[in-house]
Amino acid sequence: MNRLLVSLLVSSCLVFSGCTTVSNWFYDEDEIEIRRLKPIQTKFIPVQKWSVDLGDGVGNFFSKLKPAVNYSKVFAADRQGMIAAFEQETGKQVWQRNLATYKDEGLTASVKKLWSSGIPAKIAGGVTVAYETVFIGTENGEVIALDANSGDQKWIATVKGEVLASPAVDAGVVVVNTGSGFVFALNAADGEELWSHESDVPPLSLRGVSAPSAGNGGAIIGTATGKLIVNILDSGQSAWEQVISAATGVTELERIVDIDSKPLVANGIIYVVSYDGTLAAVEMRSGRIIWKREYKSYRSLSISGSSLFVVDNNSYVYALDTRNGVELWSQGALKKRLLTAATPVGNYVVAGDKYGYLHWFDKTDGTIVARLEVGGDDDDESIYSAPIADGNMLYTQTRDGKLVAIETP
Repeated sequence: MNRLLVSLLVSSCLVFSGCTTVSNWFYDEDEIEIRRLKPIQTKFIPVQKWSVDLGDGVGNFFSKLKPAVNYSKVFAADRQGMIAAFEQETGKQVWQRNLATYKDEGLTASVKKLWSSGIPAKIAGGVTVAYETVFIGTENGEVIALDANSGDQKWIATVKGEVLASPAVDAGVVVVNTGSGFVFALNAADGEELWSHESDVPPLSLRGVSAPSAGNGGAIIGTATGKLIVNILDSGQSAWEQVISAATGVTELERIVDIDSKPLVANGIIYVVSYDGTLAAVEMRSGRIIWKREYKSYRSLSISGSSLFVVDNNSYVYALDTRNGVELWSQGALKKRLLTAATPVGNYVVAGDKYGYLHWFDKTDGTIVARLEVGGDDDDESIYSAPIADGNMLYTQTRDGKLVAIETP
C-alpha cells in the first residue's frame, strides 16, 4: 500500500506543473520562487524552425558572443574558436572554420583535431558582418576578418587589450574597444591600424566593455569611467566627451559607473545607460544631454518607433518615451531571472533568461504574451545574450552552443 501511495504522489507531480519536483530539493525557497513561472494569457505559439549545435558554446565564461545575420546567412561562433555560417531559412551549414590552435607534436592536423580540442582562440568580441566580411575579436587581443561566403581568412590584426565586445564597422573602418581602455580603428580591407584613442580605466570595473557604435562620421564609445566619447571616424580626433555618470561612492565597489552596453544611435540622438543608474539621451552633434533618468543596467538598449526598451540589473523590463524619458510601462514578473536585453520583433519585444526561456512582451503595455523554452535549467543551457531579429525571425544562442531559429507568427 505504501509503495502504491508513493507511486501516486510521484505521478501527480509529473502531471501538475505546480507541484515541486524532486529536482527542486537542490534549491532554496528564493531560487524556487525565481524559477517558478507564473501563468500567462498566451496570444500565440512561437515556432522553432531549426536548431544546430555549434561547438562548445561559451561555457561559464563571461561572453557577449551572439549571432549575426546578413547575406541570407546566420553567422555564429563559440569561445573555443569554431565559427560557422548557416543558411538563414534552413539552418544548413554553408561553411565552418576552426580558429583554435594545436601544438605541433609530429601528428597530422586531422589526428591532432581528433584527439584534442586545441588551445582556445577565446573568441569574445563579435560576430559583426559587413562588406561580405565577418569580424571577430578575441581575449588574446586579436581582430580577425573572414570571408563571409567561404570562411577564408582575409587578415588578422593584434591590438593592445582584450576584445570583449563586437566591433563596429562603418565607412570602411572597423572600430574595436578593448579592456585596456584603448579604442582602435582598423582599415576594414586589410586590418591596418588607422588610429587609436586611450581613456582612463578605474582600479575596479565590470568585466565587460561597451561595444562601440559607428555612424554619421563618428565612433561612439562608452567608458568604464562613466563617460560617453565621440571620435571622428576618419582621424580619431576627439569630437566631444560627456560625463553620463560620475563616481560618488566611498569604496571602489560603490564607485563603479561603467557604461557597459552599446550606445544606441537613432535620429541623431545617442541613448546610453550606466551600471550605477543613469540613463541619458544625448545629442550626437554637440554632446548636450537632452534628458536623464535613473535606471541601472549593463544590458544594451533597444528602440522601436518612439519607445525605448531597458532591462535593468534586476531583470525588470521598461518602456520609455524616447522624446522625454517618460516611463510608459514596467514589467517585473521575471525579476532576478538574468534577462538579456530586449529585442523588438513585430508588435513585441523578446528577451531570454538564464533558465533557457524566451519571453515575448507586448510593446504597448508590457504584458507577457508568449514564451518558449529553447535551452534548459542548467547554467550551460541558459540564454545569455539578446536574440537577433530579422523580420519575424529570431536567432538566439545558448551557453552550450545551441543556435536556434524561432518564428514569431
